[in-house]
Amino acid sequence: MKSICILLLAIVTFSSVAKTGFVKVNGYKVEYEIKGHGQHTLFLEAGGSAGLSDWDAIFEQLSSKAKVIRYSRIGNGGSEKVTKNYSSEEYADEAHTLLTALNINEPVIYIAHSYGAYIARVFASRYPGKLSALMLIEPASEHDVDIMRQIDLQQAEKEIAQVKLDDLANGMSNQYLDFWSKRPLPDYPDIPDIPVTVIASVKKFANPPLLFFTDKGRELWGKLHSEWAAQFPQGESVLTSNSYHFVQNDEPDMVIAEIEKLMSRTQSQSLYPQ
Repeated sequence: MKSICILLLAIVTFSSVAKTGFVKVNGYKVEYEIKGHGQHTLFLEAGGSAGLSDWDAIFEQLSSKAKVIRYSRIGNGGSEKVTKNYSSEEYADEAHTLLTALNINEPVIYIAHSYGAYIARVFASRYPGKLSALMLIEPASEHDVDIMRQIDLQQAEKEIAQVKLDDLANGMSNQYLDFWSKRPLPDYPDIPDIPVTVIASVKKFANPPLLFFTDKGRELWGKLHSEWAAQFPQGESVLTSNSYHFVQNDEPDMVIAEIEKLMSRTQSQSLYPQ
């Protein structure tokens, strides 16, 4: 009995140790971290120019409930720096290459923040057999600019032009040339009939820096994502007024609870095609 207990302790201890390192993706070094074990595999996609630290607030807790993978896209975090401009299609293909390089053969629950939602939506369309569920947290949308234009077209055009210039000056062209291009992204039924959760913030700003963050902008933002999630037979939306864009930092317990709900809505991975 004592030897069995020691063996079980060793297994638990081993599984709680994070595997970190770098792997080659299309010739570039990409940093990653894997921790935990369980029925489900969670794949975390960071927002904007963020790296794997985008998930610091919830990574450890999630790893006690499932196998969790986070990484930094090429050009971000500790991954190799590049100067080329990327599209969400290229990033999605590289996410697939990364999972293959890490020998992740089971379908993943894809969890994406902000601009990462662009990538996740493309991934879900291109590799439907590789994911079992989808969660988008404060997802960037090709319709974001429509919200601004609906409120005040003339002012919106000025603000959009300035945002483009600021982002390019700050070296964020990888994301925002893609973000502002207004190209349509995959929706249902391009994305398969899987459990989908969208978490969006409708918290009001005391001094909104853009039309997008005005009270009307927040109202339209919540409506946009509620309607998007409702397209999916298994879609759910969660609107929060308790946090701004980094919901996983401001409300980690709520985000973790919603991920647990999504896992419970997801069938056993063995039922999905490999």
